[in-house]
Amino acid sequence: MSTQPASAPLLIACALGIEHLALRSGDRGGADGPVTVLRTGMGPKAAERAVTRLLADPALDGAAVLATGFCAGLAPGMHPGDLVVAEETRDPRGAVPCVGTDLLVKELVRALPGRTVHTGPLTGSDHVVRGHERSDLLATGAIAVDMESAATLLSAVHSGERPVAAVRVVVDAPEHELVRIGTVRGGISAFRVLRSVLPAFYEWHRSLLLPRR
Repeated sequence: MSTQPASAPLLIACALGIEHLALRSGDRGGADGPVTVLRTGMGPKAAERAVTRLLADPALDGAAVLATGFCAGLAPGMHPGDLVVAEETRDPRGAVPCVGTDLLVKELVRALPGRTVHTGPLTGSDHVVRGHERSDLLATGAIAVDMESAATLLSAVHSGERPVAAVRVVVDAPEHELVRIGTVRGGISAFRVLRSVLPAFYEWHRSLLLPRR
């Protein structure tokens, strides 16, 4: 029997309109409990404000929080459309460990056969990372960077004890630098990948409802 209510909520947070569109147009069936897809706006401050405000709602008490959207890959050999499952998120305020990363990898491989899934630390930035900044961040051990995941998860755990995770889709990599995010809509596979991740997110959420020892 489950030790948590079957209706335990799930909050999925993204920053951009195109990310929100991908998630809203994906497969919304199969969730255990209510799912909220939140567009936070771009940047760590916007993410912190939006997540903190929403988690103040008693209806989301104890909600699992998953940060998602696009990211920049830092490691050579990464390609647009690759997936990043964070083992932890980092920013100057500290690191937040993620829950259930092995299960997320397994379910993403099942949902998106043939897609490469990378695991490791996901670091935060308050601006778009270019040039030498990539190698500087890679030297810290991070494998990818985005502007909102670290702030989202830090705000989530500050709002109460809850499971958190971050899954990002690479749109920008060392050998595939993106000029502007709008080109994603013009054919980069990341948009289609993001549309297909929801079943994996729901399985991750469902696993959190199982009895814990």
